[in-house]
Formats: sequence, structure tokens, C-alpha cells
Amino acid sequence: MENRTFKKYTLFCLLGVLTASFYPIYMGVSVICDMIRYGTVYAENYPKYIIPYTPIALALLAGVALMPVAMKFFRKYALLLGTGISTILFFVFEFILERTATVTRTVTGVFSTLEDWQMYMCYIPTSSFEERTWTEVDVLMGEYSPAFKLHFYLISVVLILSILNCFYGFANMIRTGDKRRCKSLTIQSIASGAFLGMCIWACFTAFYRNGDIQVSALSAILMSVFFVLFGVTVGIYAASFTLNQKPILSVWLPGVLASVVTLIMYIGEMILLSGHLYRFGDGFFFDGIPGIVLAPVDLAVIIASGVIAASIANAVRNKNR
Repeated sequence: MENRTFKKYTLFCLLGVLTASFYPIYMGVSVICDMIRYGTVYAENYPKYIIPYTPIALALLAGVALMPVAMKFFRKYALLLGTGISTILFFVFEFILERTATVTRTVTGVFSTLEDWQMYMCYIPTSSFEERTWTEVDVLMGEYSPAFKLHFYLISVVLILSILNCFYGFANMIRTGDKRRCKSLTIQSIASGAFLGMCIWACFTAFYRNGDIQVSALSAILMSVFFVLFGVTVGIYAASFTLNQKPILSVWLPGVLASVVTLIMYIGEMILLSGHLYRFGDGFFFDGIPGIVLAPVDLAVIIASGVIAASIANAVRNKNR
């Protein structure tokens, strides 16, 4: 009976990921078709954020498809194997797309590699690129640096690790009947789903930034929630493995990790903007602190992600005990 339930579960997961991956895979296929037909992808046909979401979708499909074999032959190392192979495949697919695809703006006839084009899309919406009145603020873009992809890669790896952790975790519960991680995996699923939703929202709107260094209140709120949710997702991921350990591992470690990865996200944004950050308003709370660029509001976001992650981990730990 358990074996039948496990087979149904794995099939359901595979079909679910395949359905959710339809558009990212479609984007990848359309780019490949344009490259074959025209030797480039015209800007007006470029599907938004093919990187990193098409490689993420392919990596997750591989991880879920591998799940039955990994759990049968590698047992307690199944998650490690699945996430390891999926992460490697993500970088393989990502680098292939970055190195082989180009985007051409038909108005100017200028073409860019896919990674260059992605950087400009992070900075200002494509629809506004040609019409924008360029000002001295635009020097913030600086010269191209592949280091700007730090936060892209970090987001991608976190999505792969957290989502596969849920799939493999619940699969292991079905096979063994051990439900000790049930609460943490449930919260992990909610956090991962919410974070993925925020990523998709950002994919199509870039949270309503217009290229100016000072963003609107709506954009500031959404960016802050995104950063906090990112850190919390990482913190809960760590907590799901240390739930029954001492507080320093089950509560404090997830909180610290959440704050650290949120800080790294800020560093990625800083690299993209050549040592600057988007500003959420005027005044002391929003102005950068000399020497560290971060503003008090940024430090509050970093600390909040750690506090929330630690609080959730502590609540789950106490209930589990």
C-alpha cells in the first residue's frame, strides 16, 4: 500500500512540476527556434527572464524524475544526490544559454549576449529602454561585470534546494512513516511557494522600478518583502534538518543563515549598480551609511529576515518536542 502511495506521489510531483514548467520550457524552445531560424533573438520576441527560470525548470524536472531511483538505491543520501545533480544541470543549462544566445534590438541593430541583455532588464524594463531620457544617474550601471549574476544564481540554487527538499522530504515520510519533519516541511513548502510567486512577479514587473535610484513606496515594500522572504526560505530550509538539535543549531543557526543570505542579496544588487543600492525614501533611515552603502532600512530588512526565520524555527521546534 505504501509503495503504491509512493508511486502516485512521485507521478503527481512530476506532473505538477511539468505543468508549472510549461512556460519556462516554452520560452527556452522559442529562443532556440529563433536562434536556428535567424541566428539571433529579436528584442521584441525575447521572452522575459528565460535565464534563470528555464534552467531552473529543467533542473527541477530532472531532480523529481530522479527521486524514485535515488530513494531506492541511495536512501538517506537521496536528497543530496538529487539536489546535487539538479544544481549541476542548472549551471550547465544556464551557461549554454548565456554563451550561445544573442538578443538584437531591431531599432538600432545592436546585439547583446543573453547575459548582457539580462543585466539591462534587471536595471530598467525593456519597454522603457529606447524611450528613456538618460541622466547622470545612469552611470550607476557601470561596466558589465559577470559578478552581477551572484544574486541570480543564489536565488536559483535556493529555489532548487528548497523545492526539492519538500518533494524528497514528503516522499521519505510516505516511505518510512516518520513524520517528525512534517511541520517544518509544510512551512518550507509555504515559504518556497510564496518566494517562487514573488520571483515570478518580479520576472514580469521587476517590482515596478523605472531605472531611477530612488524607487516608489510600492516598489520599496515589495523589494523588502522579497528580501525577507528569501532569507526566511533559507532559514527554514536549514531548520528542517536541525529541528531536534540544540537551540544553537535548530534556532540560532537558521536565523543567522537567513540574515547572511539576505546580506549577500544586497551585495549582488550593489554589484549590479556599481557600488550603489536602490533607495526607499529620503532621510536618515533611508540614506546609505558612509563606508558600508547599506541604509538603516536595509539593515532592518536583513535583521528582520533572521528574526522571523529564528522565530518560526523555534515555534516548530517547541511544537515538535
